[in-house]
Amino acid sequence: MRTTREAGEIFGPRMTLFADVLSIGLATAVASLPLLTAPAALSTACEILRGTREDRPATAGRYFRLLRQRLRTGDLAAGLAAVAGVLLLLADLALARTGLPGGGVFAAVAAAIGAYAAVTGLRACGRPESLTNWPAAVGAAARQAVRDLGGSALVLLALATAALCAWMLPPLAFLAPGPLAMALTAIDVRGHQDRRATRGTRPTRSG
Repeated sequence: MRTTREAGEIFGPRMTLFADVLSIGLATAVASLPLLTAPAALSTACEILRGTREDRPATAGRYFRLLRQRLRTGDLAAGLAAVAGVLLLLADLALARTGLPGGGVFAAVAAAIGAYAAVTGLRACGRPESLTNWPAAVGAAARQAVRDLGGSALVLLALATAALCAWMLPPLAFLAPGPLAMALTAIDVRGHQDRRATRGTRPTRSG
């Protein structure tokens, strides 16, 4: 990606990318309003932002064209699973607060399972396979969530930051998906680079 400012440019490419991330975030928020489309919307945002590494435009128009082309039954099923998972977690946490014996332990276990599910789902959205094959993306993300604990911590941090910004200033909720998608894309790219570096430094057998 070009990083230097050309003659006559008012803003450099990094500022342009920042503006693109915000516009993609707004487009993602609008596309996620039906809730069942949220995973596909976030996955599409990650794919659009991934394309900036190859100087492909990251515009809202291109985002909606790709989203319209890819929406299918599998995307809606992924959205239904995500909504059901969130509702189940909220119900479990509400049940734990009713004063039942062992409620604290139950709440902690439910929160841990919820965090793992959230990391897996978000990392799946950041993977290219999510464009065509959600089961493959989720399976790979589930393995990554355990193998790459640093990346998983970054995913939770990105999610917490987006949620905090939306809580502090509700209008930012319509822009937060952009930086979140950028973080998920960067974490996925980082993981691929780390794996390639590991394979490149692996000793080879002689004889």
